[in-house]
Amino acid sequence: MRPPRLSPLKAIRRVLGRDELPDGFGATLEPDERVLSVAVLTGGGHLVVTSWGLWIPASDGGVRRVGWHLVSRAAWGNGAIELVEAQEEQAGGAVLLVDRPVVRLRLAEPGRAPEIVQERVTASIRSRHHRDLPGGGAWFVQRKVPGRDGIVLQVRPDPGTEVTAVRQVAADAAAALGMRT
Repeated sequence: MRPPRLSPLKAIRRVLGRDELPDGFGATLEPDERVLSVAVLTGGGHLVVTSWGLWIPASDGGVRRVGWHLVSRAAWGNGAIELVEAQEEQAGGAVLLVDRPVVRLRLAEPGRAPEIVQERVTASIRSRHHRDLPGGGAWFVQRKVPGRDGIVLQVRPDPGTEVTAVRQVAADAAAALGMRT
């Protein structure tokens, strides 16, 4: 049995990555943002995976995008994606990251969303290394930011690490790399 034939307009929209937006999505994508996958959430709503990030349900009933550069962790298991989003704080030309609480997105129909999320998070990372600092250490990660040229230096302190020291080392590292705010 053949799949239903798409109209020429729908075929063009699918090639451009816009055909998959669910009805009533409620947000506008950037001109060069493409839909990569849509997953139906248990209890209603959708997870929309785009070239720029993840569109997830917002507390106000709408949707909001989490850029790939702000996904600290996304793990798939037991029918849910566990998403840890980072919050940014400027530290000179670098960005200090603090993880927000885990958000569990139960997927009734995951499709390819879990594998695409994993691919995109990994692809956003250009380099990473850990450095020992007073009271612990920190991860230094260079990442691509969707919709922007270049990379950003992100620094995520380990628990218990002196944040003032991390902030200064992050700013110094960014300056050495020629990164500015």
